[in-house]
Amino acid sequence: MPPMFRALAHSNFRLYWSGQGLSLIGTWLQQVAMGWLTYRLSGSAWLLGVVSFCGNIGVLVLAPFAGALIDRIDKRRALFATQILALGQAAALAWLTASGRIEVWHLVALALALGVISAFDMPLRQALLVHLVEDRASLPNAIALNSMAFNAARVAGPAIGGVLIAWLGEAWCFALNAASFAGVLAALVAIAWPDTVRPAPPPQGFWASWLEGARYAWGFEPIRTLLILLAVLSATVGPYTTLLPAIARDAFGGGPHTLGLLLACAGSGAIAGTLWLAGRHGPLGLGRVIARAAPTAACALVAFALSEHLALAAALLALAGGGLIVTAAASNTILQTVVDNDKRGRVMSFYTMAFVGVFPLGSLFAGALAERLGPRATLVGLGAAGVLAALVFAVRLPRLRAAITPAYQRLGLLPPQDAPVGKGG
Repeated sequence: MPPMFRALAHSNFRLYWSGQGLSLIGTWLQQVAMGWLTYRLSGSAWLLGVVSFCGNIGVLVLAPFAGALIDRIDKRRALFATQILALGQAAALAWLTASGRIEVWHLVALALALGVISAFDMPLRQALLVHLVEDRASLPNAIALNSMAFNAARVAGPAIGGVLIAWLGEAWCFALNAASFAGVLAALVAIAWPDTVRPAPPPQGFWASWLEGARYAWGFEPIRTLLILLAVLSATVGPYTTLLPAIARDAFGGGPHTLGLLLACAGSGAIAGTLWLAGRHGPLGLGRVIARAAPTAACALVAFALSEHLALAAALLALAGGGLIVTAAASNTILQTVVDNDKRGRVMSFYTMAFVGVFPLGSLFAGALAERLGPRATLVGLGAAGVLAALVFAVRLPRLRAAITPAYQRLGLLPPQDAPVGKGG
Protein backbone atom coordinates (compact mmCIF):
# COMPACT_ATOMS: atom_id res chain seq x y z
CA MET A 1 0.00 0.00 0.00
CA PRO A 2 1.52 3.41 -0.98
CA PRO A 3 2.33 5.49 2.12
CA MET A 4 -0.16 8.15 1.05
CA PHE A 5 -2.97 5.56 1.34
CA ARG A 6 -1.60 3.52 4.26
CA ALA A 7 -4.82 3.75 6.31
CA LEU A 8 -6.59 1.72 3.60
CA ALA A 9 -4.56 -1.29 4.72
CA HIS A 10 -7.06 -1.50 7.59
CA SER A 11 -10.01 -3.47 6.20
CA ASN A 12 -12.64 -1.77 8.33
CA PHE A 13 -11.55 1.69 7.26
CA ARG A 14 -11.29 0.54 3.62
CA LEU A 15 -14.91 -0.67 3.66
CA TYR A 16 -16.16 2.50 5.32
CA TRP A 17 -14.16 4.78 3.03
CA SER A 18 -15.36 3.02 -0.13
CA GLY A 19 -18.99 2.97 0.98
CA GLN A 20 -19.19 6.60 1.95
CA GLY A 21 -17.45 7.73 -1.24
CA LEU A 22 -20.52 6.86 -3.33
CA SER A 23 -22.87 8.40 -0.81
CA LEU A 24 -20.88 11.65 -0.72
CA ILE A 25 -21.21 12.06 -4.50
CA GLY A 26 -24.97 11.83 -4.03
CA THR A 27 -24.81 14.41 -1.24
CA TRP A 28 -23.11 16.92 -3.54
CA LEU A 29 -25.57 16.17 -6.34
CA GLN A 30 -28.34 17.13 -3.94
CA GLN A 31 -26.58 20.24 -2.64
CA VAL A 32 -26.02 21.64 -6.13
CA ALA A 33 -29.60 20.82 -7.17
CA MET A 34 -31.10 22.45 -4.06
CA GLY A 35 -29.15 25.66 -4.63
CA TRP A 36 -29.99 25.84 -8.31
CA LEU A 37 -33.66 24.95 -7.74
CA THR A 38 -33.98 27.59 -5.03
CA TYR A 39 -32.56 30.28 -7.29
CA ARG A 40 -34.62 29.11 -10.27
CA LEU A 41 -37.86 29.25 -8.27
CA SER A 42 -37.16 32.51 -6.45
CA GLY A 43 -34.35 34.44 -8.18
CA SER A 44 -33.33 35.58 -4.69
CA ALA A 45 -29.82 35.55 -3.21
CA TRP A 46 -31.49 36.03 0.18
CA LEU A 47 -33.42 32.75 -0.19
CA LEU A 48 -30.21 30.99 -1.23
CA GLY A 49 -28.88 32.06 2.16
CA VAL A 50 -32.09 30.98 3.92
CA VAL A 51 -32.03 27.46 2.48
CA SER A 52 -28.33 27.08 3.26
CA PHE A 53 -28.97 28.41 6.79
CA CYS A 54 -31.76 25.90 7.35
CA GLY A 55 -29.64 23.04 6.08
CA ASN A 56 -27.00 23.65 8.74
CA ILE A 57 -28.61 25.47 11.67
CA GLY A 58 -29.48 22.12 13.27
CA VAL A 59 -25.77 21.36 13.48
CA LEU A 60 -25.10 24.63 15.31
CA VAL A 61 -27.89 24.09 17.83
CA LEU A 62 -27.81 20.33 18.36
CA ALA A 63 -24.28 19.07 17.58
CA PRO A 64 -22.78 19.95 20.99
CA PHE A 65 -25.49 17.94 22.73
CA ALA A 66 -25.24 15.15 20.14
CA GLY A 67 -21.63 14.64 21.22
CA ALA A 68 -22.63 13.87 24.80
CA LEU A 69 -25.08 11.29 23.47
CA ILE A 70 -22.52 9.76 21.07
CA ASP A 71 -20.14 9.05 23.97
CA ARG A 72 -22.92 6.98 25.60
CA ILE A 73 -24.42 4.86 22.78
CA ASP A 74 -23.61 2.16 20.20
CA LYS A 75 -22.12 4.24 17.40
CA ARG A 76 -22.77 1.63 14.70
CA ARG A 77 -26.54 1.53 15.30
CA ALA A 78 -26.67 5.30 15.55
CA LEU A 79 -24.97 5.69 12.15
CA PHE A 80 -27.45 3.22 10.62
CA ALA A 81 -30.29 5.39 11.88
CA THR A 82 -28.89 8.66 10.53
CA GLN A 83 -28.26 7.15 7.09
CA ILE A 84 -31.79 5.78 6.77
CA LEU A 85 -33.30 9.12 7.82
CA ALA A 86 -31.13 11.00 5.30
CA LEU A 87 -32.23 8.56 2.59
CA GLY A 88 -35.86 9.37 3.38
CA GLN A 89 -35.20 13.12 3.15
CA ALA A 90 -33.61 12.75 -0.30
CA ALA A 91 -36.50 10.56 -1.50
CA ALA A 92 -39.03 13.18 -0.40
CA LEU A 93 -37.17 15.87 -2.36
CA ALA A 94 -37.10 13.66 -5.45
CA TRP A 95 -40.83 12.92 -5.30
CA LEU A 96 -41.89 16.54 -4.73
CA THR A 97 -39.68 17.81 -7.55
CA ALA A 98 -40.59 15.10 -10.06
CA SER A 99 -44.31 15.59 -9.40
CA GLY A 100 -44.07 19.36 -9.91
CA ARG A 101 -45.26 20.11 -6.37
CA ILE A 102 -41.97 21.52 -5.10
CA GLU A 103 -41.99 25.05 -3.66
CA VAL A 104 -39.36 27.05 -1.84
CA TRP A 105 -40.99 26.33 1.54
CA HIS A 106 -40.56 22.59 0.84
CA LEU A 107 -36.85 23.17 0.29
CA VAL A 108 -36.64 25.13 3.53
CA ALA A 109 -38.46 22.45 5.55
CA LEU A 110 -36.49 19.54 4.11
CA ALA A 111 -33.23 21.44 4.55
CA LEU A 112 -34.14 21.89 8.23
CA ALA A 113 -34.83 18.15 8.53
CA LEU A 114 -31.47 17.27 7.01
CA GLY A 115 -29.76 19.72 9.35
CA VAL A 116 -31.16 17.91 12.38
CA ILE A 117 -30.00 14.56 11.00
CA SER A 118 -26.54 15.98 10.23
CA ALA A 119 -26.20 17.32 13.77
CA PHE A 120 -25.88 13.71 14.90
CA ASP A 121 -24.39 12.16 11.77
CA MET A 122 -21.35 14.43 11.35
CA PRO A 123 -19.80 14.17 14.84
CA LEU A 124 -20.70 10.49 14.85
CA ARG A 125 -18.64 9.92 11.69
CA GLN A 126 -15.71 11.85 13.13
CA ALA A 127 -15.82 9.92 16.41
CA LEU A 128 -15.96 6.59 14.54
CA LEU A 129 -12.70 7.08 12.63
CA VAL A 130 -10.49 6.09 15.55
CA HIS A 131 -12.38 2.77 15.82
CA LEU A 132 -11.75 1.88 12.15
CA VAL A 133 -7.95 1.78 12.29
CA GLU A 134 -6.07 -0.61 14.54
CA ASP A 135 -3.26 1.75 15.49
CA ARG A 136 -3.24 5.46 16.36
CA ALA A 137 -0.34 6.10 13.96
CA SER A 138 -2.72 5.57 11.02
CA LEU A 139 -5.28 8.05 12.32
CA PRO A 140 -3.86 11.23 10.68
CA ASN A 141 -3.75 9.46 7.32
CA ALA A 142 -7.32 8.18 7.81
CA ILE A 143 -8.53 11.72 8.56
CA ALA A 144 -6.78 13.07 5.45
CA LEU A 145 -8.19 10.29 3.25
CA ASN A 146 -11.65 10.84 4.71
CA SER A 147 -11.40 14.52 3.81
CA MET A 148 -10.05 13.60 0.36
CA ALA A 149 -13.09 11.38 -0.29
CA PHE A 150 -15.38 14.24 0.66
CA ASN A 151 -13.63 16.62 -1.69
CA ALA A 152 -13.35 14.11 -4.53
CA ALA A 153 -17.13 13.88 -4.30
CA ARG A 154 -17.17 17.67 -4.23
CA VAL A 155 -15.53 17.62 -7.66
CA ALA A 156 -17.51 14.77 -9.19
CA GLY A 157 -20.88 15.69 -7.66
CA PRO A 158 -21.17 19.27 -9.01
CA ALA A 159 -19.80 18.25 -12.41
CA ILE A 160 -22.37 15.45 -12.71
CA GLY A 161 -25.05 17.62 -11.12
CA GLY A 162 -24.60 20.44 -13.62
CA VAL A 163 -25.07 18.02 -16.51
CA LEU A 164 -28.06 16.28 -14.88
CA ILE A 165 -29.82 19.54 -14.06
CA ALA A 166 -29.38 20.83 -17.60
CA TRP A 167 -30.45 17.58 -19.28
CA LEU A 168 -32.92 15.89 -16.92
CA GLY A 169 -33.80 18.31 -14.12
CA GLU A 170 -33.16 18.54 -10.39
CA ALA A 171 -35.35 15.55 -9.45
CA TRP A 172 -32.77 13.11 -10.85
CA CYS A 173 -30.10 14.55 -8.57
CA PHE A 174 -32.28 14.00 -5.52
CA ALA A 175 -33.22 10.47 -6.62
CA LEU A 176 -29.61 9.47 -7.22
CA ASN A 177 -28.65 10.80 -3.80
CA ALA A 178 -31.32 8.60 -2.21
CA ALA A 179 -29.98 5.57 -4.12
CA SER A 180 -26.37 6.33 -3.14
CA PHE A 181 -27.04 5.50 0.52
CA ALA A 182 -27.04 1.82 -0.44
CA GLY A 183 -23.23 1.91 -0.58
CA VAL A 184 -22.66 3.20 2.92
CA LEU A 185 -25.37 0.96 4.42
CA ALA A 186 -23.74 -2.10 2.81
CA ALA A 187 -20.36 -1.05 4.22
CA LEU A 188 -21.80 -0.66 7.72
CA VAL A 189 -23.08 -4.25 7.54
CA ALA A 190 -19.75 -5.63 6.31
CA ILE A 191 -17.46 -3.88 8.83
CA ALA A 192 -16.18 -5.99 11.74
CA TRP A 193 -16.96 -3.47 14.45
CA PRO A 194 -14.78 -3.49 17.59
CA ASP A 195 -16.39 -3.50 21.03
CA THR A 196 -15.19 0.08 21.56
CA VAL A 197 -18.10 1.41 19.47
CA ARG A 198 -20.36 0.34 22.37
CA PRO A 199 -18.96 2.39 25.25
CA ALA A 200 -19.95 1.99 28.85
CA PRO A 201 -22.15 4.96 29.80
CA PRO A 202 -20.28 7.62 31.79
CA PRO A 203 -21.04 7.55 35.51
CA GLN A 204 -22.46 11.08 35.50
CA GLY A 205 -25.75 12.17 33.96
CA PHE A 206 -26.21 13.59 30.46
CA TRP A 207 -25.99 17.27 31.44
CA ALA A 208 -22.97 16.74 33.67
CA SER A 209 -21.32 14.79 30.85
CA TRP A 210 -21.94 17.65 28.42
CA LEU A 211 -20.51 20.20 30.86
CA GLU A 212 -17.43 18.03 31.36
CA GLY A 213 -16.83 17.95 27.61
CA ALA A 214 -17.37 21.70 27.25
CA ARG A 215 -14.95 22.50 30.07
CA TYR A 216 -12.40 20.10 28.59
CA ALA A 217 -12.58 21.66 25.11
CA TRP A 218 -12.71 25.27 26.27
CA GLY A 219 -10.15 24.86 29.03
CA PHE A 220 -7.31 23.63 26.79
CA GLU A 221 -6.04 26.65 24.84
CA PRO A 222 -4.97 24.84 21.63
CA ILE A 223 -8.39 23.19 21.29
CA ARG A 224 -10.20 26.43 22.07
CA THR A 225 -8.14 28.47 19.60
CA LEU A 226 -8.55 25.96 16.78
CA LEU A 227 -12.31 25.85 17.29
CA ILE A 228 -12.54 29.65 17.25
CA LEU A 229 -10.46 29.91 14.06
CA LEU A 230 -12.59 27.27 12.33
CA ALA A 231 -15.79 29.04 13.38
CA VAL A 232 -14.60 32.38 12.02
CA LEU A 233 -13.41 30.90 8.71
CA SER A 234 -16.65 28.95 8.37
CA ALA A 235 -18.62 32.19 8.76
CA THR A 236 -16.41 34.29 6.46
CA VAL A 237 -14.75 32.10 3.82
CA GLY A 238 -17.29 29.25 3.82
CA PRO A 239 -20.32 31.21 2.48
CA TYR A 240 -18.81 31.48 -0.99
CA THR A 241 -20.59 28.20 -1.78
CA THR A 242 -23.94 29.81 -0.93
CA LEU A 243 -23.43 32.76 -3.29
CA LEU A 244 -21.95 30.77 -6.19
CA PRO A 245 -25.28 30.30 -8.04
CA ALA A 246 -25.66 34.10 -8.12
CA ILE A 247 -22.00 34.59 -9.11
CA ALA A 248 -22.25 31.95 -11.86
CA ARG A 249 -25.36 33.47 -13.41
CA ASP A 250 -25.01 37.20 -12.79
CA ALA A 251 -21.23 37.79 -12.80
CA PHE A 252 -20.22 35.28 -15.49
CA GLY A 253 -23.50 34.91 -17.41
CA GLY A 254 -23.47 31.14 -16.99
CA GLY A 255 -25.87 28.40 -15.95
CA PRO A 256 -25.68 25.05 -14.16
CA HIS A 257 -22.53 24.10 -16.06
CA THR A 258 -20.72 27.22 -14.80
CA LEU A 259 -21.87 26.55 -11.25
CA GLY A 260 -20.68 22.96 -11.51
CA LEU A 261 -17.32 24.11 -12.90
CA LEU A 262 -16.72 26.56 -10.04
CA LEU A 263 -17.69 24.06 -7.35
CA ALA A 264 -15.57 21.37 -9.00
CA CYS A 265 -12.55 23.70 -9.04
CA ALA A 266 -12.97 24.44 -5.34
CA GLY A 267 -13.14 20.70 -4.71
CA SER A 268 -10.06 20.06 -6.86
CA GLY A 269 -8.05 22.43 -4.72
CA ALA A 270 -9.30 20.69 -1.63
CA ILE A 271 -8.33 17.28 -3.02
CA ALA A 272 -4.81 18.51 -3.77
CA GLY A 273 -4.50 19.83 -0.23
CA THR A 274 -5.75 16.67 1.45
CA LEU A 275 -3.51 14.48 -0.72
CA TRP A 276 -0.57 16.54 0.47
CA LEU A 277 -1.73 16.10 4.09
CA ALA A 278 -2.12 12.35 3.54
CA GLY A 279 1.54 12.15 2.58
CA ARG A 280 2.66 13.69 5.89
CA HIS A 281 3.58 11.53 8.88
CA GLY A 282 2.00 12.54 12.17
CA PRO A 283 0.63 15.82 13.51
CA LEU A 284 3.92 17.61 14.20
CA GLY A 285 4.14 20.93 12.37
CA LEU A 286 0.43 21.16 11.57
CA GLY A 287 0.16 24.45 13.45
CA ARG A 288 2.43 26.06 10.87
CA VAL A 289 0.39 24.45 8.10
CA ILE A 290 -2.77 26.05 9.48
CA ALA A 291 -1.05 29.43 9.86
CA ARG A 292 -0.29 29.36 6.11
CA ALA A 293 -3.42 27.69 4.75
CA ALA A 294 -5.96 29.89 6.53
CA PRO A 295 -4.79 33.28 5.16
CA THR A 296 -4.27 31.69 1.73
CA ALA A 297 -7.93 30.68 1.64
CA ALA A 298 -9.16 34.11 2.73
CA CYS A 299 -6.88 36.08 0.36
CA ALA A 300 -7.84 33.83 -2.57
CA LEU A 301 -11.53 34.48 -1.84
CA VAL A 302 -10.99 38.25 -2.04
CA ALA A 303 -9.14 37.87 -5.34
CA PHE A 304 -11.88 35.55 -6.69
CA ALA A 305 -14.54 38.12 -5.90
CA LEU A 306 -12.59 40.80 -7.80
CA SER A 307 -11.80 38.63 -10.83
CA GLU A 308 -13.51 39.36 -14.15
CA HIS A 309 -12.30 36.24 -15.99
CA LEU A 310 -13.87 32.84 -15.43
CA ALA A 311 -10.64 30.86 -15.84
CA LEU A 312 -8.79 33.00 -13.29
CA ALA A 313 -11.76 32.93 -10.93
CA ALA A 314 -11.87 29.14 -11.11
CA ALA A 315 -8.16 28.88 -10.28
CA LEU A 316 -8.53 31.25 -7.33
CA LEU A 317 -11.51 29.29 -6.08
CA ALA A 318 -9.38 26.14 -6.14
CA LEU A 319 -6.87 27.95 -3.92
CA ALA A 320 -9.59 29.12 -1.56
CA GLY A 321 -11.17 25.67 -1.33
CA GLY A 322 -7.81 24.02 -0.80
CA GLY A 323 -6.73 26.42 1.93
CA LEU A 324 -10.02 26.09 3.81
CA ILE A 325 -10.08 22.29 3.75
CA VAL A 326 -6.41 21.96 4.67
CA THR A 327 -7.08 24.20 7.68
CA ALA A 328 -10.06 22.08 8.72
CA ALA A 329 -8.36 18.70 8.16
CA ALA A 330 -5.16 19.75 9.92
CA SER A 331 -7.19 21.04 12.88
CA ASN A 332 -9.15 17.78 12.93
CA THR A 333 -5.90 15.79 13.07
CA ILE A 334 -4.58 17.81 16.00
CA LEU A 335 -7.86 17.48 17.90
CA GLN A 336 -8.19 13.74 17.26
CA THR A 337 -4.59 13.24 18.36
CA VAL A 338 -4.72 15.02 21.71
CA VAL A 339 -8.32 14.32 22.84
CA ASP A 340 -9.03 11.69 25.48
CA ASN A 341 -10.95 8.71 24.08
CA ASP A 342 -13.81 9.00 26.56
CA LYS A 343 -14.43 12.61 25.45
CA ARG A 344 -13.93 12.12 21.72
CA GLY A 345 -17.58 12.34 20.74
CA ARG A 346 -18.07 15.56 22.66
CA VAL A 347 -14.94 17.29 21.34
CA MET A 348 -15.69 16.25 17.77
CA SER A 349 -19.23 17.57 18.16
CA PHE A 350 -17.73 20.97 19.03
CA TYR A 351 -15.48 20.65 15.97
CA THR A 352 -18.56 19.93 13.84
CA MET A 353 -20.40 22.88 15.38
CA ALA A 354 -17.46 25.22 14.68
CA PHE A 355 -16.75 24.16 11.10
CA VAL A 356 -20.23 23.20 9.89
CA GLY A 357 -22.71 24.60 12.41
CA VAL A 358 -21.51 28.21 12.23
CA PHE A 359 -21.67 28.09 8.43
CA PRO A 360 -25.46 28.80 8.27
CA LEU A 361 -25.05 32.02 10.23
CA GLY A 362 -22.40 33.14 7.77
CA SER A 363 -24.57 32.06 4.84
CA LEU A 364 -27.62 33.89 6.15
CA PHE A 365 -25.57 37.04 6.74
CA ALA A 366 -23.89 36.72 3.34
CA GLY A 367 -27.25 36.31 1.59
CA ALA A 368 -28.68 39.38 3.32
CA LEU A 369 -25.57 41.44 2.61
CA ALA A 370 -25.51 40.34 -1.04
CA GLU A 371 -29.05 41.67 -1.50
CA ARG A 372 -27.76 45.14 -0.56
CA LEU A 373 -24.15 45.19 -1.78
CA GLY A 374 -24.08 42.43 -4.39
CA PRO A 375 -22.32 39.04 -4.19
CA ARG A 376 -18.87 40.31 -5.20
CA ALA A 377 -18.61 43.09 -2.60
CA THR A 378 -19.96 40.70 0.04
CA LEU A 379 -17.25 38.14 -0.63
CA VAL A 380 -14.53 40.82 -0.54
CA GLY A 381 -15.65 41.94 2.92
CA LEU A 382 -15.98 38.41 4.27
CA GLY A 383 -12.60 37.40 2.88
CA ALA A 384 -10.93 40.40 4.52
CA ALA A 385 -12.42 39.35 7.89
CA GLY A 386 -11.03 35.86 7.33
CA VAL A 387 -7.56 37.26 6.68
CA LEU A 388 -7.68 39.12 10.00
CA ALA A 389 -8.66 35.96 11.91
CA ALA A 390 -5.85 33.98 10.28
CA LEU A 391 -3.29 36.62 11.22
CA VAL A 392 -4.42 36.53 14.86
CA PHE A 393 -3.91 32.74 14.87
CA ALA A 394 -0.42 33.11 13.38
CA VAL A 395 0.56 35.60 16.09
CA ARG A 396 -0.63 33.20 18.82
CA LEU A 397 1.02 30.12 17.30
CA PRO A 398 4.21 30.10 19.45
CA ARG A 399 2.09 30.13 22.61
CA LEU A 400 -0.08 27.30 21.27
CA ARG A 401 2.99 25.20 20.46
CA ALA A 402 4.21 25.55 24.04
CA ALA A 403 0.80 24.53 25.39
CA ILE A 404 0.43 21.45 23.19
CA THR A 405 3.97 20.13 23.60
CA PRO A 406 3.26 18.30 26.93
CA ALA A 407 0.34 16.47 25.28
CA TYR A 408 2.57 15.34 22.41
CA GLN A 409 5.20 14.23 24.93
CA ARG A 410 2.65 12.06 26.76
CA LEU A 411 1.69 10.43 23.46
CA GLY A 412 5.35 9.74 22.58
CA LEU A 413 5.29 12.09 19.60
CA LEU A 414 8.04 14.20 21.17
CA PRO A 415 10.83 13.27 23.62
CA PRO A 416 9.63 13.49 27.24
CA GLN A 417 12.19 16.12 28.21
CA ASP A 418 13.74 19.09 26.44
CA ALA A 419 11.32 18.67 23.54
CA PRO A 420 11.78 21.08 20.63
CA VAL A 421 8.78 23.32 21.23
CA GLY A 422 9.01 24.68 17.69
CA LYS A 423 7.82 21.32 16.34
CA GLY A 424 4.93 20.89 18.73
CA GLY A 425 2.21 22.48 16.69
